[in-house]
Amino acid sequence: MRFVIDTNLLVSGLMFGGLPRQLLDAARAGDFELCTSEVLLAELLDVLGRSKFADRIVQASLSPQILVDDLRKLAIVVTPTNVPRVVPTDPDDDHVLAAALAGAADLIASGDRRDLLPLGNYAGIPIVSAREAMERIAPR
Repeated sequence: MRFVIDTNLLVSGLMFGGLPRQLLDAARAGDFELCTSEVLLAELLDVLGRSKFADRIVQASLSPQILVDDLRKLAIVVTPTNVPRVVPTDPDDDHVLAAALAGAADLIASGDRRDLLPLGNYAGIPIVSAREAMERIAPR
C-alpha cells in the first residue's frame, strides 16, 4: 500500500505523537510506502520552521531541515505533472491530491476537516483520518 500523509498530520506526528506518530512509525516499519512531493516537503519545512515549534525541535537536538531530510529518505518523492484545481479554499491541498495521483497512492491521510476530509476521495483515492488510515494498516 502507498499513502500520502498531509502536512498537518506529518507535523502532528513529528512534534506531538498520537495516531499521526503511529502512522509515521508504521511507514518506518514498512507497513506502507509513504509518498510525497517536493512541494509538500517544502511546505513541511516551512511549517516546522515556525517559531511555535522552535523550542521543541531544539530540545530534541534537531532542526526543521533534519526532520524533512529524514522524511525524504523514508518517502518516495514523486513529481506531479499536473496540479488539479480541486480545493478552492486552500490551493495547497491541491498539491496533496497531485502527489497522490502521481504516486499512485492507495490512500490520503489528512487531519483537514475543512477541506480535504469532506471530499471523501479524489480520483478513487480515499481521503481518511489518521485513525481510519491506521485501521486499514492494522489487519495487515
